[in-house]
Amino acid sequence: MANTYSEKQCVISGVGQSEIGRRLPRNGLQLTVDAVKQALDDAGLSRSDIDGVSSWPGQMQHAAPGFSPVSITDLREAMDLKLSWYNAGIESTQMSAIINACMAVASGQARHVICFRTMTEASAMAKGTRSSVQGTGSQRISGPFQWQLPFGAFSASSWVAMVASRYMHEFGATRDQLGQIAVNARSNAVLNERAVYRDPLSMDDYLASRMISDPLCLFDCDVPIDGSTVIIISHKDCVPDLKSTPVHIEAVAGPLYGRDSWDQQDDLTRFGAEDAGKMLWSRTDFSPKDVDLAELYDGFSFLTLLWLEGLGFCGRGEAAAFVEGGKRIARDGELPLATHGGQLSAGRTHGLGYFHEAVKQLRGEAGNHQLSGERKLAVVSNGGGNLAGAALLRRD
Repeated sequence: MANTYSEKQCVISGVGQSEIGRRLPRNGLQLTVDAVKQALDDAGLSRSDIDGVSSWPGQMQHAAPGFSPVSITDLREAMDLKLSWYNAGIESTQMSAIINACMAVASGQARHVICFRTMTEASAMAKGTRSSVQGTGSQRISGPFQWQLPFGAFSASSWVAMVASRYMHEFGATRDQLGQIAVNARSNAVLNERAVYRDPLSMDDYLASRMISDPLCLFDCDVPIDGSTVIIISHKDCVPDLKSTPVHIEAVAGPLYGRDSWDQQDDLTRFGAEDAGKMLWSRTDFSPKDVDLAELYDGFSFLTLLWLEGLGFCGRGEAAAFVEGGKRIARDGELPLATHGGQLSAGRTHGLGYFHEAVKQLRGEAGNHQLSGERKLAVVSNGGGNLAGAALLRRD
């Protein structure tokens, strides 16, 4: 394929991740600076080399505590960065931080762009300040909530559970099949010393756990954490000067074809994963059969099923059967999945954690949870609903 798409001009030059944990004694900015310093060292770059910063969702006036604790301005001032380009915005997929950085680098707006995502939700919850639900006071309910709250759909767990119920009804999927996503993630997390939850999880444990929003139980929901992840996007011309093995960005996709509301799709069982998958594969000569590992979004386990179908690893309605028994998605299976434990066990790094893990695996630097054999092509996905993004990462 002609080398025309902007992302093909870019590489991931460095990655960094702060300590990840529950209720850490450090604030979001401290965690972000830690991750940036790691990424700079990983790439062999200095602060003065950075001329761009990209984040999602950026500064938000009405964000729930801990959801977006660090703005681009916070980071720029803390590290005295001189920026020729910067970007943040919530009305897009979480992957927009990466996609927009690629476009900036390819167009010459910036040379080296820090992409970061920081969360301190675990600490916020511990203080009892996490609630973001409208309508608990006397104010008028607005936006999508005015159609959801009267029916008890208070959070994403309710919205995803509704779609999962419809999917199970249409395709005959079972909780035993769905549970393989959580059990597989935990089996990988056991080997990952940085994962939040590392105790083994059996299918019996999964089925016996408390229900959150039927059919989603406790282990179907990802784990709120405190932590920060940083990915540095650089122009491919910089490769000779980099310290670490670069990972090339083969393709990215972040389309928005349907409605934003999770409960207002033409087909509730499709979501944006299908659109992102079609766009991703249209931008590369690779296909699903070439992928060596998959870091697919598991904010809720059910979303992973939609990503498996949307990215073409199985047909419509076949994802539950694809993961049944867990062999195909295991570390030694045909499609190793959530190799660090995913957000279900390693923690809700909210998108960029999958990039961090994919880069480490492709470089052979994942430590105790490194996959066997050489891995050269990884697919990463972010998001649920229609705000879906996907990326294909390649190592030479």
